[in-house]
Amino acid sequence: MDISQLEVLVAVAGEHGFSRAAARLHRTQPAVSQAIQRLEQDAGMPLIDRSSKGAALTAAGHVLHDFALQMLNLRRDARTALQELSDLSRGKVSVAANEYTVTHLLPALGEFHRLHPQVRIEVRRSLASRIPSEVLARDVEVGVVTYRPTNPGLSVVPFAVDDLVLLLAPTHPLAGRAVVSVRDLGTESFLAHDVRSPNRDFAVLTFARHRTPLNIVMELPTLEAIKRLVVDGLGVALMPRRAAEVEIERGTLVAVAIREMRVKRAIQIVHRRGASLSHAAAAFVACATSGAGRPTPARRAAV
Repeated sequence: MDISQLEVLVAVAGEHGFSRAAARLHRTQPAVSQAIQRLEQDAGMPLIDRSSKGAALTAAGHVLHDFALQMLNLRRDARTALQELSDLSRGKVSVAANEYTVTHLLPALGEFHRLHPQVRIEVRRSLASRIPSEVLARDVEVGVVTYRPTNPGLSVVPFAVDDLVLLLAPTHPLAGRAVVSVRDLGTESFLAHDVRSPNRDFAVLTFARHRTPLNIVMELPTLEAIKRLVVDGLGVALMPRRAAEVEIERGTLVAVAIREMRVKRAIQIVHRRGASLSHAAAAFVACATSGAGRPTPARRAAV
């Protein structure tokens, strides 16, 4: 079982067919078929269901496919590491983040690019729940999350904190309050993100604990859409302060603390434990955790 055969398996699964996989690999279809047959002989069981359309993987094929991806990613990382120069004149940093956590990376991204302009930065949007497994699978070197992953094999490095606030239009009756209680919010119309997150789970549990309805009237795909509708007075939202920092400073949104939800949440970088980061990734982690490029916080609205 060699890596070229695994590459063929990944191509067949990705292209859903032998002929398209052959074209992708610049090989003949018989050569692709022979590689799969040899791989099946080594595995001792079928890897492709030839009775189905689209060259579907068998259960064994799915298992081997996952390992094949990791091995191909490891080969890619090895090549990248060998090509890098120790002075960071080349290389690439691959980071997984979601729509919110990337806002905490922006200062570090700018400073890192200023210091190492020849290094390419690739930030991939991902679901927060998937980021740890993507790091472990070597799809990316570094991930950014707001919770402590339970996955073994990960190192976790806190680099920022944020708090959850209630976002209101400036004309909202509660906008003049410094602090509100969960019980003050039972009649409010909440706008929420359509993806589950630790913040949303925390809010649901807190409202339930205080026997107060959490009336989510609309779910939206982006934080920007939520903020826009709050500005328009169509509802209120619970959101980390950093995600609405610009609107709060401009006065188009008001951030109010919720007494029962005043919890600081750590923003954390994760990477594989015991694995050597590339020169570029190690420099990026150092840049982010040192606070480089992070502006001095402006005076916040009263909370």
